[in-house]
Amino acid sequence: MNGIAAPIVAYEPAPTPSLIAKRRKVSVVMVVYMTGDALQESVSCVLADPMVDEFIIVDNGSSCTEALGLNGLAERDRRVVLIQGQGNVGFARGANLGARRASGEVLVFLNPDAFLQPGCLDELVRAIDDKPVPCIVGGRVLNADRTEQRGARRGDITPMSALMSLSQLARRVPAWRRYEVHWESEAPPEDVAAVPTISGACFCMRREDFDAVAGFDEGYFLHVEDVDLCWRVRQAGGVVLFQPKAEVVHLGHTSRASPIKVEFHKGVGLARYFRKRAENVSETLLAWLLSPIIVCTAVARPVMWRMRAGR
Repeated sequence: MNGIAAPIVAYEPAPTPSLIAKRRKVSVVMVVYMTGDALQESVSCVLADPMVDEFIIVDNGSSCTEALGLNGLAERDRRVVLIQGQGNVGFARGANLGARRASGEVLVFLNPDAFLQPGCLDELVRAIDDKPVPCIVGGRVLNADRTEQRGARRGDITPMSALMSLSQLARRVPAWRRYEVHWESEAPPEDVAAVPTISGACFCMRREDFDAVAGFDEGYFLHVEDVDLCWRVRQAGGVVLFQPKAEVVHLGHTSRASPIKVEFHKGVGLARYFRKRAENVSETLLAWLLSPIIVCTAVARPVMWRMRAGR
């Protein structure tokens, strides 16, 4: 262990689920890009889980050391399938490449800085059984201190709800609380529950469901593709589920890529999402008017973080 996740990653092996031989084949898909030290810990957690039949790693860009390590891993473990050489094609396209290469009947998408906790995959796979088609099930995403992470379960993200949430007016004004999209401050449900939006850090879908909604929209380069996927599942008459028993620790902000560049792509993605889901002329006009504001606000965030850190 290199120490980055030592306090938060469970060392004991995940419990072997009952009737494991009768379940569907599970493929974990991970898109890697300049992840850093967290990658080794995340990969170790995946390979330690007995639910993992296949591990697809899509390398969108790694250091020479990381690339050598991934190649060595693929040589040592027959479950590992490494996809390289395509360059940085973005998360959505990379995830779709991994899904097409995967042979599993259940697809689990996992961030490279997320650490599966014991039993997480078992709970996700159980939660998706016999559910309406299409269906997506997200896990409970935790911070390193095991508090629930912002964005793990969210309401419907619309221009109005995003504006009210970003400005914090939804929390400060009782009459506008219905617009709050982040639900991590609320007590988690005891069992699987339907929610509008889950986090893309760790979720699963049956292959037929993923194919039914044509996978990720590759028009998104980085961020918001998970929000879009949840929306399209609901638009297709399916259901988005949150499984509180499926826990994963997500570090976040581990990439060595520029924070400003990352936030720029997030702003562009959110603006695109609002334009995409607009249903009439007025909504389309509003989405276009908000687009530059959303992008500028997103880019300003890392600048403000640096200013506060320098105080």
